[in-house]
Amino acid sequence: QVQLVESGGGLVQAGGSLRLSCAASGRTFSSSTMGWFRQAPGKEREFVAAISWSGSRTLYADSVKGRFTSSRDNAKNTVYLQMNSLKPEDTAVYYCAATLDFELGPRASRYGTWGKGTQVTVSS
Repeated sequence: QVQLVESGGGLVQAGGSLRLSCAASGRTFSSSTMGWFRQAPGKEREFVAAISWSGSRTLYADSVKGRFTSSRDNAKNTVYLQMNSLKPEDTAVYYCAATLDFELGPRASRYGTWGKGTQVTVSS
């Protein structure tokens, strides 16, 4: 069973950048597809990005495509979300999640393990 801890959130001005990290413990991390989701106040949790176990395949929500990049370092048991050109509408709690499914997908129900989240606030 993988356990996940996110970090790197904070307050940033619009147009700025942040890099989120998700540190994993457990022997299945290197074989897990990892996802990033976010939830803004009063809104449902939404898919942001996913990355395959090897890092060779990625999937992004249209709202972040071209601005966010997910990567991973299996030697460090860590997955990253580089967020550039941030907008106020990116403000949310960001969660990482893990699944042993091979296919990348945006449905939260496919991910069985979740971190507790990190707050990202983008000021205008």
